[in-house]
Amino acid sequence: MILSISLLVIAAVSYVLGGVNGAIIMSKLVYHEDIRESGSNNPGFTNFKRVYGLNAAAWSVLLIDILKTALPVFAAAVYMDIVFDGMWQFGAQFAGLFCMLGHCFPVWYGFKGGKAFIAGFATIWFVDWRMTLIAMGIFFLLLFTLKYMSVASCTAALSCPIALFYLGYASVWVEVLAIAAAALVIVRHYPNFIKLAHGTESKFSLSGKR
Repeated sequence: MILSISLLVIAAVSYVLGGVNGAIIMSKLVYHEDIRESGSNNPGFTNFKRVYGLNAAAWSVLLIDILKTALPVFAAAVYMDIVFDGMWQFGAQFAGLFCMLGHCFPVWYGFKGGKAFIAGFATIWFVDWRMTLIAMGIFFLLLFTLKYMSVASCTAALSCPIALFYLGYASVWVEVLAIAAAALVIVRHYPNFIKLAHGTESKFSLSGKR
């Protein structure tokens, strides 16, 4: 009973906080525009950087999206580890998945959100740092060679449950949640796959359009 209530509270809090969108907040606060009406219309860091450039506002977007995930994930991990004796990894992955769902389908913005890669990145640090280093290595290697953010993001996301399988996990449910998180990131990038197939996908660059 206590476990069920705890999971419901963690899921609700993580989802609500995950729905806070740094790109929407900063585009309205700094530029008096809505990022959902510019560029690819996606309210995420990549589109924000592409539209406004890699500036202080863009770094603020990144910071907001990391903190909104890291805080509930860390809190859930600590709580589950203390109260239920050793469920840190499960608590982190569980809270992280709901933060990602909140980012993708935010109640604050009509359930239309981003692609959850940064939320997923913030989550995996608390699940297994070794898995995170593997995913980061794959991400940056593909990003700076192929220069497609979508390919780098989805491949890095896919590598997480695979790496976790070989590194070891606290329970099978951690692996199941990791697979679900990776699938969410990949499915949310389906418009990018279509653009890749048509040869219209934008390549990554450190500068923006403006």
